[in-house]
This record gives sequence, structure tokens and C-alpha cells, in this order.
Amino acid sequence: MNKKESLEFKKKLVDLRERITEEMRQLGEENFKKTQRDATGDLSAYTFHMADVASDSYAREQSWDRMSGEQKVLYLVDDALKKIDEGAYGVCESCGGKINKERLKAIPYAQFCRTCKEQLEKKR
Repeated sequence: MNKKESLEFKKKLVDLRERITEEMRQLGEENFKKTQRDATGDLSAYTFHMADVASDSYAREQSWDRMSGEQKVLYLVDDALKKIDEGAYGVCESCGGKINKERLKAIPYAQFCRTCKEQLEKKR
């Protein structure tokens, strides 16, 4: 991969990292910094209905799962950025072959070539 292509992929990865970081920040603010009373908008001193509590808990759990997934992608993005700096970007971690540029355009943090990724998925 030439220097120009590496810089383009690096920019794409940095932009992706910023977008994911912002999404995670917003999710955290929307779901994890609120009390039950703030989340429901209830200002009364009465206790909360169990269904409301369950609904809020479910929404928080979904947000937690989403943040967890985003964190995993963030690790892969950071790893890809490190590989660009080391000159190892676009190399399959399984077979050592080159990862197709079209695959990298679609998934810039891809760790494996398409063939190796398909084989890994079949084993699961």
C-alpha cells in the first residue's frame, strides 16, 4: 500500500474513531447520568411503577450493549491506526496475505482477508 492510500485510510479511521467516541459520549449522557426520576420525568414523591422501572432498565441495558459493541470497534480502529504507523496495515492476521482494498474501504479496521474471515465464521 502506498503512502497516499495509507493516509486516506488513516483519515477514514480517525474520523470513524471520533464519530464512535461522540456516539458513546451521547449514549452515556442520555442513559447513565440520569436518576430514575430524571429518566421518567416524574417529579412526584410517589414510588415508581414496576413496569416503568423495568422499561427504563431495559433501555439502559440496550444502551450498555451498544456501548460495549462500539468499544470493541474502537479497539479495532486503534489497532488499525497502530498498524498504519508500523507499516503493517492491510495485512491479514491469519494468513499474512494482503486484505483487498475494497474490503478495507468497507471495513477499514478489518483484521482478516475475506477468505480467512469466512473460515473463522464457519468455525463458530
